[in-house]
Amino acid sequence: MSRIDAKFADLKARGQKAFVAYVMAGDPTYDTSVEIVKGLPAAGVDIIELGLPFTDPMADGTTIQLAGQRALAGHMTLDKTLNIARELRKTDDTTPIVLMGYYNPIYSRGVPKFLEQAAEAGIDGLIIVDLPPEEDEELCLPAQAAGINFIRLATPTTDDKRLPKVLTNTSGFLYYVSVTGITGTAAAQTADVAPEVARIKSHTDLPVIVGFGIRTPEAAEAIASVADGAVVGSAIVEKIGAGESVADVLAFVKSLADGCHRG
Repeated sequence: MSRIDAKFADLKARGQKAFVAYVMAGDPTYDTSVEIVKGLPAAGVDIIELGLPFTDPMADGTTIQLAGQRALAGHMTLDKTLNIARELRKTDDTTPIVLMGYYNPIYSRGVPKFLEQAAEAGIDGLIIVDLPPEEDEELCLPAQAAGINFIRLATPTTDDKRLPKVLTNTSGFLYYVSVTGITGTAAAQTADVAPEVARIKSHTDLPVIVGFGIRTPEAAEAIASVADGAVVGSAIVEKIGAGESVADVLAFVKSLADGCHRG
Protein backbone atom coordinates (compact mmCIF):
# COMPACT_ATOMS: atom_id res chain seq x y z
CA MET A 1 0.00 0.00 0.00
CA SER A 2 1.40 3.39 -1.01
CA ARG A 3 1.57 6.33 1.39
CA ILE A 4 -1.29 7.93 -0.56
CA ASP A 5 -3.48 4.83 -0.26
CA ALA A 6 -2.66 4.53 3.44
CA LYS A 7 -3.50 8.20 4.02
CA PHE A 8 -6.93 7.88 2.43
CA ALA A 9 -7.63 4.67 4.32
CA ASP A 10 -6.75 6.41 7.59
CA LEU A 11 -8.88 9.45 6.76
CA LYS A 12 -11.82 7.25 5.84
CA ALA A 13 -11.52 5.37 9.12
CA ARG A 14 -11.64 8.70 10.97
CA GLY A 15 -14.49 10.07 8.87
CA GLN A 16 -12.39 12.94 7.52
CA LYS A 17 -11.71 14.46 4.13
CA ALA A 18 -8.20 15.09 2.80
CA PHE A 19 -6.62 18.52 2.90
CA VAL A 20 -3.96 18.98 0.24
CA ALA A 21 -1.64 21.99 0.27
CA TYR A 22 0.41 23.16 -2.70
CA VAL A 23 3.65 25.10 -2.33
CA MET A 24 6.29 25.92 -4.90
CA ALA A 25 9.65 24.34 -4.14
CA GLY A 26 12.27 27.01 -3.44
CA ASP A 27 9.81 29.87 -2.92
CA PRO A 28 10.89 32.35 -1.65
CA THR A 29 14.20 30.65 -0.84
CA TYR A 30 15.34 27.06 -0.51
CA ASP A 31 15.77 27.25 3.28
CA THR A 32 12.40 28.92 3.87
CA SER A 33 10.73 26.42 1.56
CA VAL A 34 12.17 23.53 3.57
CA GLU A 35 10.92 25.12 6.79
CA ILE A 36 7.41 25.58 5.38
CA VAL A 37 7.20 22.04 3.96
CA LYS A 38 8.40 20.49 7.21
CA GLY A 39 5.72 22.47 9.08
CA LEU A 40 2.80 21.47 6.86
CA PRO A 41 1.91 18.10 8.48
CA ALA A 42 1.62 19.66 11.95
CA ALA A 43 -0.61 22.34 10.40
CA GLY A 44 -3.07 19.63 9.39
CA VAL A 45 -1.96 18.95 5.81
CA ASP A 46 -2.72 15.38 4.74
CA ILE A 47 -0.95 15.43 1.37
CA ILE A 48 1.75 17.86 0.22
CA GLU A 49 1.83 19.00 -3.40
CA LEU A 50 5.33 20.21 -4.14
CA GLY A 51 5.58 22.40 -7.21
CA LEU A 52 8.53 21.83 -9.53
CA PRO A 53 9.61 25.25 -10.86
CA PHE A 54 9.42 25.57 -14.64
CA THR A 55 9.84 28.47 -17.05
CA ASP A 56 6.64 27.90 -19.06
CA PRO A 57 3.84 26.82 -16.68
CA MET A 58 0.80 26.68 -18.98
CA ALA A 59 -1.78 25.78 -16.31
CA ASP A 60 -0.70 28.31 -13.71
CA GLY A 61 -2.09 31.76 -13.02
CA THR A 62 -0.06 34.80 -12.07
CA THR A 63 0.43 33.83 -8.41
CA ILE A 64 1.98 30.44 -9.12
CA GLN A 65 3.93 31.78 -12.10
CA LEU A 66 5.53 34.43 -9.90
CA ALA A 67 6.35 31.80 -7.29
CA GLY A 68 8.10 29.75 -9.94
CA GLN A 69 10.01 32.82 -11.12
CA ARG A 70 11.13 33.59 -7.55
CA ALA A 71 12.29 30.02 -7.11
CA LEU A 72 14.17 29.95 -10.41
CA ALA A 73 15.75 33.32 -9.64
CA GLY A 74 17.06 31.71 -6.47
CA HIS A 75 18.66 28.95 -8.57
CA MET A 76 16.11 26.28 -7.69
CA THR A 77 16.63 23.01 -9.55
CA LEU A 78 15.08 19.58 -9.85
CA ASP A 79 17.80 18.21 -7.56
CA LYS A 80 17.06 20.82 -4.89
CA THR A 81 13.34 20.10 -5.21
CA LEU A 82 13.97 16.42 -4.49
CA ASN A 83 16.20 17.48 -1.59
CA ILE A 84 13.21 19.22 0.01
CA ALA A 85 11.39 15.89 -0.05
CA ARG A 86 14.42 14.23 1.51
CA GLU A 87 14.46 16.82 4.29
CA LEU A 88 10.82 16.08 5.14
CA ARG A 89 11.45 12.35 5.10
CA LYS A 90 14.07 12.75 7.85
CA THR A 91 11.25 13.46 10.31
CA ASP A 92 8.08 12.28 8.55
CA ASP A 93 7.68 8.96 6.77
CA THR A 94 3.89 8.99 6.45
CA THR A 95 2.77 12.26 4.81
CA PRO A 96 2.51 11.72 1.05
CA ILE A 97 4.41 14.06 -1.25
CA VAL A 98 3.09 14.63 -4.76
CA LEU A 99 5.39 16.37 -7.22
CA MET A 100 3.38 18.67 -9.49
CA GLY A 101 4.76 20.25 -12.60
CA TYR A 102 5.60 19.79 -16.27
CA TYR A 103 7.33 17.11 -18.27
CA ASN A 104 10.26 19.06 -19.70
CA PRO A 105 12.57 18.94 -16.62
CA ILE A 106 11.84 15.23 -16.19
CA TYR A 107 12.43 14.49 -19.87
CA SER A 108 15.70 16.44 -19.70
CA ARG A 109 16.85 14.39 -16.73
CA GLY A 110 15.80 11.12 -18.34
CA VAL A 111 12.78 9.19 -17.10
CA PRO A 112 14.58 6.16 -15.60
CA LYS A 113 17.08 8.32 -13.69
CA PHE A 114 14.36 10.73 -12.53
CA LEU A 115 12.11 7.95 -11.24
CA GLU A 116 14.98 6.32 -9.39
CA GLN A 117 15.87 9.62 -7.73
CA ALA A 118 12.25 10.54 -6.98
CA ALA A 119 11.52 7.19 -5.34
CA GLU A 120 14.70 7.45 -3.28
CA ALA A 121 13.76 10.98 -2.19
CA GLY A 122 10.35 9.84 -0.95
CA ILE A 123 8.09 11.15 -3.73
CA ASP A 124 4.79 9.26 -3.73
CA GLY A 125 2.94 10.66 -6.74
CA LEU A 126 3.26 12.78 -9.86
CA ILE A 127 0.88 15.31 -11.39
CA ILE A 128 2.33 16.24 -14.78
CA VAL A 129 -0.22 18.52 -16.36
CA ASP A 130 1.09 18.47 -19.94
CA LEU A 131 1.15 14.69 -20.42
CA PRO A 132 -2.23 13.39 -21.67
CA PRO A 133 -3.28 9.73 -21.36
CA GLU A 134 -2.21 9.14 -24.97
CA GLU A 135 1.39 9.56 -23.74
CA ASP A 136 1.21 7.05 -20.86
CA GLU A 137 4.24 5.12 -22.07
CA GLU A 138 6.40 8.25 -21.64
CA LEU A 139 6.12 8.51 -17.84
CA CYS A 140 2.85 7.22 -16.38
CA LEU A 141 3.48 3.49 -16.84
CA PRO A 142 7.19 3.66 -15.87
CA ALA A 143 6.26 5.70 -12.77
CA GLN A 144 3.72 3.13 -11.64
CA ALA A 145 6.23 0.35 -12.24
CA ALA A 146 8.57 2.28 -9.93
CA GLY A 147 5.88 2.43 -7.21
CA ILE A 148 4.96 6.08 -7.79
CA ASN A 149 1.29 7.01 -8.31
CA PHE A 150 0.40 8.91 -11.47
CA ILE A 151 -2.43 11.33 -10.71
CA ARG A 152 -4.48 12.73 -13.53
CA LEU A 153 -6.52 15.91 -13.87
CA ALA A 154 -10.17 16.02 -14.92
CA THR A 155 -11.90 19.29 -15.74
CA PRO A 156 -15.43 20.64 -16.32
CA THR A 157 -14.89 19.84 -20.02
CA THR A 158 -14.00 16.17 -19.41
CA ASP A 159 -17.19 14.56 -20.68
CA ASP A 160 -18.36 10.95 -20.28
CA LYS A 161 -16.69 10.00 -23.55
CA ARG A 162 -13.29 11.30 -22.43
CA LEU A 163 -13.46 10.40 -18.74
CA PRO A 164 -12.71 6.65 -19.05
CA LYS A 165 -9.51 7.49 -20.97
CA VAL A 166 -8.49 9.98 -18.27
CA LEU A 167 -9.09 7.37 -15.57
CA THR A 168 -7.08 4.67 -17.33
CA ASN A 169 -3.80 4.08 -15.46
CA THR A 170 -4.61 6.85 -12.96
CA SER A 171 -3.80 5.92 -9.37
CA GLY A 172 -3.69 7.49 -5.91
CA PHE A 173 -6.51 9.94 -6.52
CA LEU A 174 -8.12 11.97 -9.28
CA TYR A 175 -7.62 15.73 -9.21
CA TYR A 176 -10.78 17.53 -10.33
CA VAL A 177 -10.12 21.05 -11.60
CA SER A 178 -13.18 22.97 -10.44
CA VAL A 179 -12.99 25.84 -12.92
CA THR A 180 -12.26 26.21 -16.61
CA GLY A 181 -8.97 28.06 -16.87
CA ILE A 182 -5.79 28.58 -14.90
CA THR A 183 -5.00 28.53 -11.19
CA GLY A 184 -5.90 31.40 -8.89
CA THR A 185 -8.69 32.93 -10.97
CA ALA A 186 -12.38 32.04 -10.59
CA ALA A 187 -13.80 30.72 -7.31
CA ALA A 188 -14.93 27.11 -7.04
CA GLN A 189 -18.72 26.82 -6.78
CA THR A 190 -19.96 23.91 -4.69
CA ALA A 191 -23.24 23.71 -6.61
CA ASP A 192 -21.28 23.18 -9.83
CA VAL A 193 -18.69 20.86 -8.33
CA ALA A 194 -21.02 18.44 -6.51
CA PRO A 195 -22.71 16.88 -9.57
CA GLU A 196 -19.38 16.63 -11.40
CA VAL A 197 -17.75 14.79 -8.49
CA ALA A 198 -20.74 12.45 -8.32
CA ARG A 199 -20.48 11.81 -12.05
CA ILE A 200 -16.77 11.02 -11.82
CA LYS A 201 -17.26 8.76 -8.80
CA SER A 202 -19.80 6.73 -10.77
CA HIS A 203 -16.87 5.76 -13.03
CA THR A 204 -14.14 5.08 -10.44
CA ASP A 205 -13.39 4.03 -6.88
CA LEU A 206 -10.51 6.50 -6.68
CA PRO A 207 -10.82 9.42 -4.25
CA VAL A 208 -11.74 12.65 -6.03
CA ILE A 209 -9.93 15.74 -4.73
CA VAL A 210 -11.02 19.19 -5.90
CA GLY A 211 -8.65 22.07 -6.56
CA PHE A 212 -8.44 25.51 -8.25
CA GLY A 213 -10.46 28.40 -6.86
CA ILE A 214 -10.46 27.44 -3.16
CA ARG A 215 -9.12 30.28 -1.05
CA THR A 216 -10.79 30.27 2.38
CA PRO A 217 -11.54 27.83 5.21
CA GLU A 218 -15.23 28.18 4.39
CA ALA A 219 -14.67 27.30 0.74
CA ALA A 220 -12.49 24.34 1.72
CA GLU A 221 -15.23 23.09 4.04
CA ALA A 222 -17.93 23.49 1.38
CA ILE A 223 -15.93 21.70 -1.31
CA ALA A 224 -14.82 18.91 1.05
CA SER A 225 -18.46 18.29 1.91
CA VAL A 226 -19.12 17.15 -1.68
CA ALA A 227 -15.74 15.57 -2.53
CA ASP A 228 -13.05 13.46 -0.89
CA GLY A 229 -10.94 16.50 -0.14
CA ALA A 230 -9.76 19.92 -1.26
CA VAL A 231 -6.55 21.44 -2.60
CA VAL A 232 -5.42 24.99 -1.84
CA GLY A 233 -2.44 26.45 -3.66
CA SER A 234 -2.61 30.06 -4.84
CA ALA A 235 -4.00 31.43 -1.54
CA ILE A 236 -1.07 29.87 0.35
CA VAL A 237 1.49 30.92 -2.23
CA GLU A 238 0.19 34.50 -2.05
CA LYS A 239 1.02 34.59 1.67
CA ILE A 240 4.51 33.31 0.95
CA GLY A 241 4.97 35.80 -1.89
CA ALA A 242 3.87 38.67 0.35
CA GLY A 243 6.76 37.87 2.69
CA GLU A 244 4.66 36.66 5.61
CA SER A 245 6.52 34.72 8.28
CA VAL A 246 6.64 30.94 8.21
CA ALA A 247 4.55 30.90 11.40
CA ASP A 248 1.86 33.09 9.81
CA VAL A 249 1.82 31.00 6.62
CA LEU A 250 1.42 27.81 8.64
CA ALA A 251 -1.31 29.37 10.79
CA PHE A 252 -3.24 30.19 7.61
CA VAL A 253 -2.69 26.66 6.34
CA LYS A 254 -4.05 25.29 9.61
CA SER A 255 -7.21 27.37 9.25
CA LEU A 256 -7.73 25.91 5.78
CA ALA A 257 -7.05 22.37 7.00
CA ASP A 258 -9.48 22.79 9.88
CA GLY A 259 -12.15 24.00 7.44
CA CYS A 260 -11.56 21.08 5.09
CA HIS A 261 -11.68 18.56 7.93
CA ARG A 262 -15.01 20.00 9.09
CA GLY A 263 -16.33 19.17 5.64
